[in-house]
Amino acid sequence: MTDQPLNGPDAPRGCPVAHGGGDGLTRLYGPDAATDPIGIYSRLRKQHGPVAPVLLEGDIPAWLVLGYRENRRVLDNPRQFSRDSRIWRDWKDGRVESTSPLIPMLGWRPDCVSQDGEPHRRLRGAVTDNLQAVSSRGIRRHVTHFANKLIDSFAGAGSADLVSDYSEYLPMLVLTRVFGLAESEGRQLAESTALVMKGGAEAIVHNDRIMQILGELAERKRVEPGSDFTTGLLEHHADLDDDEILNHLRLVLITANATTSNLLARVLQLVLTDTNRLSGLVSGQLNISAVVEEVMWNTPPLAVLPGRFAAADLELGGHRIQEGDLLVLGLTAGNVDPEIRPDVGISVHGNQSHLAFSGGPHECPGQNIGQAIIETAVDALLHRLSGLRLAVTPDELTSTASTWEAKLDRLPVEFST
Repeated sequence: MTDQPLNGPDAPRGCPVAHGGGDGLTRLYGPDAATDPIGIYSRLRKQHGPVAPVLLEGDIPAWLVLGYRENRRVLDNPRQFSRDSRIWRDWKDGRVESTSPLIPMLGWRPDCVSQDGEPHRRLRGAVTDNLQAVSSRGIRRHVTHFANKLIDSFAGAGSADLVSDYSEYLPMLVLTRVFGLAESEGRQLAESTALVMKGGAEAIVHNDRIMQILGELAERKRVEPGSDFTTGLLEHHADLDDDEILNHLRLVLITANATTSNLLARVLQLVLTDTNRLSGLVSGQLNISAVVEEVMWNTPPLAVLPGRFAAADLELGGHRIQEGDLLVLGLTAGNVDPEIRPDVGISVHGNQSHLAFSGGPHECPGQNIGQAIIETAVDALLHRLSGLRLAVTPDELTSTASTWEAKLDRLPVEFST
């Protein structure tokens, strides 16, 4: 990985930052970025301050927002920092191919996260109304059912990997019930979602696979409606068209699964690497929400949030951002910004001002559902598996990062049978 000075962060159009030459810029993808994203954020902060020029897949230039206050400014000001990628200069000028692995995460779609203003409010209203309806229909009952089903598959073995055997698939199984999908489609959708988030050559193929499954689902629900999220979108008074229906199904499926599975794995990691937390949860002296809150601050489920696009020339973090520039939001970096957390060891209990749910008008609308899945999933494990303990030392646990997330590789445990 290279991390060398530029010709100045305020260089004019035609420099590597503006037009993708990229020599000397840090890449947020590839082998180096996969192993030490926190180290990359730290080096970039020291070299460039709260905003740093980086390269995404295909050596596409972007600004990585590292500072907490700078992240808040971008999230809270959609008129300056639009979510509409149709103004993305590198896309408009043909430097980003339609087959780029960035497109599933950054390309424009007829969904609420791709738009601002009134179009955003109309579409988001349909999503939030139906998420609220779903959460009132016994979401914890669905989690309990599928959690016990997964636990049954390994409970007699005395050991398991709580990533591959549990957290990687439980949220998607719950989502199949919420969406009105067949349970048998859950594993395939979970795998495809993970590969879309990972990026690389397979991202487009797996995005297309997800769209095909969801398109078939929407057609079925037009004929056989039910009390599910899909039917709710089809019947909502916002009158979404076919493309809007399909793209909102995709949006909720991918984001809900990826963030919840990552968060569940990290919560379990924190619980199992700290015997005081584990015993506190088992005894009822500690509330799981406090553990979730700590994870939200230190290892949020999305490390980097895609993306915002400068609506005009402006200044951010001491750098001159040009109209059409892409910005990606460093949620992990912002949460550990030394300007607001000079000592990350200090308790954050009761402080919910983290960046993990994004912020501003595009803040995640499914927080309550994610929280319900996490709390119920952890509770089911602790009550079903007696003597649950980590099977390796904490320092043997590893993570692999992509541009957007840092996933726990495995979480081997042992327990009594």
